[in-house]
Amino acid sequence: MSLPTSPDGTGRKLPVRPPRPAALGRVDLRHLSLLAVLAALTVVGALTRPDEFLSVDNLQLVLTQASVIGVVTVGVTFVIIGGGIDLSVGAIVALASVWATTLATQDFGLTGVLFCAVAVGLGCGLVNGALIAYGPMVPFIATLAMFASARGLALQISDGKTQVVTVPEVLDLGVPDSYVLGVPPLVWVFATVSVLGWLLLNRTTFGRRTVAVGGSPEASRLAGIAVRRQRLLLYLLSGLCCGIAAFMLVVLTGSGQNTNGNLYELDAIAAAIIGGTLLSGGRGTITGSVLGVLIFTTITNLFALNNLQSDVQQIAKGAIIVAAVLVQKGRTTS
Repeated sequence: MSLPTSPDGTGRKLPVRPPRPAALGRVDLRHLSLLAVLAALTVVGALTRPDEFLSVDNLQLVLTQASVIGVVTVGVTFVIIGGGIDLSVGAIVALASVWATTLATQDFGLTGVLFCAVAVGLGCGLVNGALIAYGPMVPFIATLAMFASARGLALQISDGKTQVVTVPEVLDLGVPDSYVLGVPPLVWVFATVSVLGWLLLNRTTFGRRTVAVGGSPEASRLAGIAVRRQRLLLYLLSGLCCGIAAFMLVVLTGSGQNTNGNLYELDAIAAAIIGGTLLSGGRGTITGSVLGVLIFTTITNLFALNNLQSDVQQIAKGAIIVAAVLVQKGRTTS
């Protein structure tokens, strides 16, 4: 390829500068800022509670607590990037955990509990997706209806009681003997889901279609993308993540309760937002969402170790969310 000639008529060849990946630079900068926040929180923990915060047991606890909500956040991130919202994820986790811990289900052992949790999550995701894509209903209303229905059904199945897990194979996944390289199995599951989510969003046609639909549904339709089917698949993906998270929660607590997953929808959306996902859709990263989950989990752990009140913790989280949204708004308008 020939170089362009100089505009002064001398015929000199001018070098061609490759385009600077500005968008990539912004994404990297955002991730670096999240890492800086996480590092600052780590320093605070090391200064205030050095013996407890930096202990192996506490670090394992933080990662384990982040794993369940982290898997849910991966699914929610896809939905928001695709221009939707899912307010039902916490209720779906509760319903899946309760259904998976009934005596009839536990008779099938580990496979039965896992299959039931995933099936319930997929079923709820299918209902959400069908109502939104083919109903058509506004995502806020459809998922709010699922939120109420799933919570009610979980309460009816459990009769308001805690359903204790009696399957040894399920309980064994939560004991230290099951750790791989010193890392709990739930953390490995979270890492696997995060990596698969990153690959799905950044290296597949499905990911590109998700971003396109979230950015402009009409332009995506004119480009030949099946917008309705894409939305259905996104809510199926969210339901799948909820089912996996429900099984993880059963392993973590050894029980199923209708109160499981309380406020998961708010935590997942908040983690995605501070990770750089636009509520209007069309932009977001799995890496940012994972960092958002780790930041919120670390904040919760710091407040618990320092015996600080939970109301102050909620105020701090709210301030972080507001700051993240203001930063997003400033970037989109600049």
